[in-house]
Amino acid sequence: MDRKELLTSPVRDIKITGSTTLKELMDQFGASGGFTSAKIYTAYTILRKMFTQENTTFLSFPADIISTGTRGIINDLVKKKLVDVIITTNGTLDHDIARTFMKYYSGSFDYSDRELRNLGINRLGNVFVPDESYGEIIEGKVQPVLEELYKIKKEWGGSEIIREFGLRINDPDSIISSAARNNIPVYVPGMTDGSFGSQLWSFYERHHDFKINLLQDEHELSDIIFDAKKTGALMLGGGISKHHTIWWNQFRGGLDYAVYVTTAQEYDGSLSGAKLEEAISWKKIREDAEFVNVYGDITAILPLILGPLL
Repeated sequence: MDRKELLTSPVRDIKITGSTTLKELMDQFGASGGFTSAKIYTAYTILRKMFTQENTTFLSFPADIISTGTRGIINDLVKKKLVDVIITTNGTLDHDIARTFMKYYSGSFDYSDRELRNLGINRLGNVFVPDESYGEIIEGKVQPVLEELYKIKKEWGGSEIIREFGLRINDPDSIISSAARNNIPVYVPGMTDGSFGSQLWSFYERHHDFKINLLQDEHELSDIIFDAKKTGALMLGGGISKHHTIWWNQFRGGLDYAVYVTTAQEYDGSLSGAKLEEAISWKKIREDAEFVNVYGDITAILPLILGPLL
């Protein structure tokens, strides 16, 4: 580009009032030259394409945000069928099932963890999770369903068994319930982790012919990937959920669209900190893909990006 081509978009001041909508704010972000706000705008424009064009859309996220009100935003994406595939971590099943029947509470990052332990309260960041709202309720709800499913057949795919749990939860606020009712598969590659995974293990200890076939999940993902004309991904946080999303997309030459929201940095070579640019070298994102890395807390960034789109 020459100098004239580079100097075509003057920075404009943001003007907001008490009546400014998220859509109006987002439009101003696009012309503000405002560091992360400009990236948020780019993420918004990419997601708008992903949600409106013929495209197989992946959503990946870690479990911790499901302990917060961000669960509601994820659930709205599912209810409105804006995503086609979910890849997440086992704790999503934990928190989604637990919060269906019990409450979590706003707390503090700074409260004494020794005192909380003595009070029977677990701290997840600044969310307080009473003992009775986690392990106890999950065991009480999961084991009877496993007994029921075991009578039907002895071996289940991971996504298949999650769908069965979702169909048995009659709660519009539940992500796995909404996913089951909208035929959106939920994949948890690290399924034996966390409380739900422990319940699977506990059931297996009593029924050694009970099996979870995770390779069935991989077969289903291969079909999704090879049937897709284009693929896009909204990846929230890193870890196994992000990696499984980009891993499978390498087999079709990479994602066509990608939005990555993270607080991790690349200095330590971690997958969570790796920019999407790095994925191009691994053929997990196409060279001509539209993508953006947005740095910030998902619970604050996601409502801004998705607000105008929901």
